[in-house]
Amino acid sequence: MNYRIPMPPPSLEELARRQQNVLTAGQLRARGVPARIISEHCRRGGPWQRLLPRVYLLQSGDPSPEQRMWAALLYAAQNGREEGGRAGAVITGTAALALYGFAAVPRLPAVTGVDVLVPRQRRLKDAGEVRIRRTERELVAHSVHGLACAPVARAVADALREWTSGDPACGGAGGAAPVREVLCEAVRRPELRCPVRELAAELAESGLVADPRVRAVLDGLLAGERDRTLERVGELVDEWLLPVPLAGPELRMRGGTYVAVPDLYWPEAGVAVEVDSGLRCVSEGEAAWVRGGQHRMEYLGVRVVYVCGTRLAADADAVGAELREAFRLGGTDVVELMVSGH
Repeated sequence: MNYRIPMPPPSLEELARRQQNVLTAGQLRARGVPARIISEHCRRGGPWQRLLPRVYLLQSGDPSPEQRMWAALLYAAQNGREEGGRAGAVITGTAALALYGFAAVPRLPAVTGVDVLVPRQRRLKDAGEVRIRRTERELVAHSVHGLACAPVARAVADALREWTSGDPACGGAGGAAPVREVLCEAVRRPELRCPVRELAAELAESGLVADPRVRAVLDGLLAGERDRTLERVGELVDEWLLPVPLAGPELRMRGGTYVAVPDLYWPEAGVAVEVDSGLRCVSEGEAAWVRGGQHRMEYLGVRVVYVCGTRLAADADAVGAELREAFRLGGTDVVELMVSGH
């Protein structure tokens, strides 16, 4: 039988090293430092200083940008827990983007406000430069330079909410906000691991796609991703010796009733291909419109092949075989459809 031997809590020196000399009152008291000593050390000219309520810097002089981030995180964290107090709080917004190294935002020393995301039920107020943001969703933390940050997509959404709010108190930057630059950088820097579909979902959840600037950039990113996937599907069609399909035809019934606009269509086989349809559906209304077209094609006997970009990248041969088999089988009792747009 295996037994887990509990690890002793880190010493004051070790914890101070981990947290860059920023500790909470609870962490200090747990290591034998009484409140009286904390107060004495934080007097004018003393070796320590109070940065935020119940958060102290164990040195004199101005705090570094990283120490300011630690102070904000520890202030918002639940009970200032032993291992850095990072449970229950994550840095988000512009400060998180600066920690991630976004070129489109000011470097960390120039960041004047720190947004910290906490669960909605937490009773906590803004303090100093710390702005408390609440969420009903489960917090997800990514460690960046040892600090707990929101995932890139969430941090981007929170930053954009600041910039597009128009409220100077919230950091609203109006037309000067680097909306395009940040959105493009989030998707195009591979080390950030922020797929465009994840970013689109986060922006939709935040209600930011209603902003024309955000929507214009997002539409371009989604279209670019779909175009790359469609191009790869076209290569597979050649590799598997399939006839060239029609690209983006408008399908209607003989009476003129609209059916759908599939990405690819083989009229001779009654087979359509839909590529990452989720990438063109930012709103639920658009998604319903696309799904409606797909359902109508299937109802009218068209065989619809759904191709996902992630699966295509992982196993292109399997997708190619699926396309060939679908073309061989063809549609089932396909209603005669009129093709326009070509």
